[in-house]
Amino acid sequence: MAALRSLLPCVPGLLRPRHGCAALRTFAAGAKFEYIITEKKGKAHNVGLIQLNRPKALNALCKGLITELSQALQAFEEDRAVGAIVLTGGEKVFAAGADIKEMQALTFQECSFTQFLRQLDQLSQVKKPIIAAVNGYAFGGGCELALMCDIVYAGEKAQFAQPEILLGTIPGAGGTQRLTRAVGKSLAMEMVLTGDRISAQDAKQAGLVSKVFPVETLLEEAIRCAEKIASNSKLITAMAKEAVNAAFEMTLTEGNKLERKIFYSTFATEDQKEGMAAFVEKRKASFQDQ
Repeated sequence: MAALRSLLPCVPGLLRPRHGCAALRTFAAGAKFEYIITEKKGKAHNVGLIQLNRPKALNALCKGLITELSQALQAFEEDRAVGAIVLTGGEKVFAAGADIKEMQALTFQECSFTQFLRQLDQLSQVKKPIIAAVNGYAFGGGCELALMCDIVYAGEKAQFAQPEILLGTIPGAGGTQRLTRAVGKSLAMEMVLTGDRISAQDAKQAGLVSKVFPVETLLEEAIRCAEKIASNSKLITAMAKEAVNAAFEMTLTEGNKLERKIFYSTFATEDQKEGMAAFVEKRKASFQDQ
């Protein structure tokens, strides 16, 4: 924690990692990742857990970590046993932002031609629900990472910020867009233009976070929510997620039309028949994701 405090005065609102990020290794089947930890959680092992694990650099989002995160998301997306995913960091920091040492020498041409940070978009394209369990600092890219998730739970000491303005740049992974949709123009503009932080409690009041828990129980609560989601039909859950996300992209009229189409399509599934039959017969539904 002393190292964390020593970094805070360098750039208000943004943590600068002291350690570089080595190139991603080529992993053999079953090998462990270098910058993240993955495992299955829950009584039925139907929750995929991804933990950012670059503690010496405060989980700064280097290229290697982003690549591993993308690989883990793809693996859980393809795993038929997994119904929901939980993304977390450590108890003291979720993610301090993008790796400044990797970014500082980039040119406009390099950013443009390589589509810098584009790989992070995969998080928002995963069909399975993702819950962010945020403890500690979620700054810059860390805040944007949480915003890409479907549900955000926060520990009571969590802090959120978009401090890129203090480095002479702006958010580049959806911070100006998703944050505005989550908390409204005034607060988003204030956070983006000042770099100021907000607490977990303020984040909940503003709509960025749905629930706040004690630090020590946050991950357990996120996994419990993921288990509840995973117990439903994965097929129907993906449809529901698509419908909710459409509300941010369409007009109300267009969104309602899409919702009805998706609603009608559920009646072509076996899980709809099973779910309604179970209700009528007063028993627990046994969904087969079909």
